[in-house]
Amino acid sequence: MKKLFTIVCLMALSLMAFAQEEEELSPEELQEFEELIRQTSDSLDATMDYQYGSILLGGDIATLKVPEGFKFVNREKAKYVLTDVWGNPEDESTLGLIFPEDSNPFFMSYAIEVSYVEDGYIEDDDAADINYYELLDQMKEDSDAENEQRASMGYPMVELIGWASSPYYDSKTKKLYWAKELKFEESEINTLNYNIRILGRKGYLMLNYIADIDQLDLINANIDPVLNSVEFNEGYRYEDFDSSIDDVAAYGIGGLIAGKILAKAGFFAVLLKFWKLILIGIAGIGAGVRRFLKGKRAHEETTKPEAT
Repeated sequence: MKKLFTIVCLMALSLMAFAQEEEELSPEELQEFEELIRQTSDSLDATMDYQYGSILLGGDIATLKVPEGFKFVNREKAKYVLTDVWGNPEDESTLGLIFPEDSNPFFMSYAIEVSYVEDGYIEDDDAADINYYELLDQMKEDSDAENEQRASMGYPMVELIGWASSPYYDSKTKKLYWAKELKFEESEINTLNYNIRILGRKGYLMLNYIADIDQLDLINANIDPVLNSVEFNEGYRYEDFDSSIDDVAAYGIGGLIAGKILAKAGFFAVLLKFWKLILIGIAGIGAGVRRFLKGKRAHEETTKPEAT
């Protein structure tokens, strides 16, 4: 069944092309097709097994308390969504996905991927001294230099527009977040790359938003509950670091922010962007076709010659 939704997507696009070419699609046929799309997405959504409340992540590394107004799918379901539904490569670091309560993997405003990276303890001594605008300039230069390589790999080139939200590091909670605005070639809507990092003893938790730039205000309005929803458990907390046995990461806060534009968060965002456009098109395809046909026929009625 996992491929069925893809097939229905292609059917929807074909139907739109047919309607535009033939100018023939009855309201009854449109209604039937809309119902097919809805039933298919509802059928797949029913298999998601959404979770609420307190959830252990990565065994016992951390605990997620699902914020009010959100829901969670576990690692297995998240990997299914990311790989089979959205078409991303498999990634073993994924721990789950968070969705707003009124969204699902098939018709959504945004999603939050939760992952864990064990790169070592990240020293935060540099956090207070970072000039984020100078860092941004360096990141733009790096992005421009990487575009040629991205193109050779078959990925779209991407321009780093700037900070959508400037980086902020809370030294008490060891939580860092920032947002970049990215423009992928041939895309009319810019991509939002919103990142949260929670530092721990052996690495960090990542909460990466998968969204378009027009979701920024909505995400900012709900950022605090998400920030407060995840904590490392005892033994994995930042303060549990033991210099005699634990590894230290090769980078600090600045390096964590700089990253690579084609790192997983950005890569997921652009691939999902393609799917989101299809899904949004499906959600409104009946109305879209209906508007097209009504507009066409109204134009014909107003421009046809008067009877003599």
